[in-house]
Amino acid sequence: MQLSAKIIKREMSLKTKSLLLIIIILIIDQIVKIVVKTNMVIGDEIPVLGNWFRIHFLENNGMAFGMEWGGRPGKAALSIFRMIAIVGIFWFLLNIIKKNSPVGLVLSVSAILAGALGNLIDSAFYGMIFSESWHAPAVLFPEGGGYSSFLHGRVVDMLYFPIIDAHWPSWSPIKPGETFIFFRPVFNIADSSITTGVLSILVFQKAFFGETK
Repeated sequence: MQLSAKIIKREMSLKTKSLLLIIIILIIDQIVKIVVKTNMVIGDEIPVLGNWFRIHFLENNGMAFGMEWGGRPGKAALSIFRMIAIVGIFWFLLNIIKKNSPVGLVLSVSAILAGALGNLIDSAFYGMIFSESWHAPAVLFPEGGGYSSFLHGRVVDMLYFPIIDAHWPSWSPIKPGETFIFFRPVFNIADSSITTGVLSILVFQKAFFGETK
């Protein structure tokens, strides 16, 4: 009886920690995106740590790294796929909580789920509730409606870390004289959350899955 009570208490504790982490990540992600979108125009940049870290406002109209697929039908299909993936992640999260898996694994999967939810909110709803951001900062709930329809919103990106910004030497066999930037991708809090969750599982997989009952 005591063992059963301890298991139930631990499961409730895992659920609470998981839910808190998801809520915190979602709130921070959405606040940052809304602040950027309502105060900046696409392409605007604000230096934070010199040239190493900048807030650079971009919108991702399709898949990762700005790729697009299949026009509007492809965009809707991608959003639906994200929903299906989120359902799968949520199911997996509930299962590992019921199995009293290590806290690290539960939090890692929670971070992945929160990141996926954060980007889905942009994709599903931002087109309906925001005006365009090309020539002026976006307006939330503009008169006449948003810039697009349900499932056709664009994901807001803003975190840019061009740690190395140099040029290939003229004698280089690879792109001589051209600009070389590391790290080039612009991403957001949700992307960071997903990446952190996945890396944690990969790095600590032996501890996580070795302890799972």
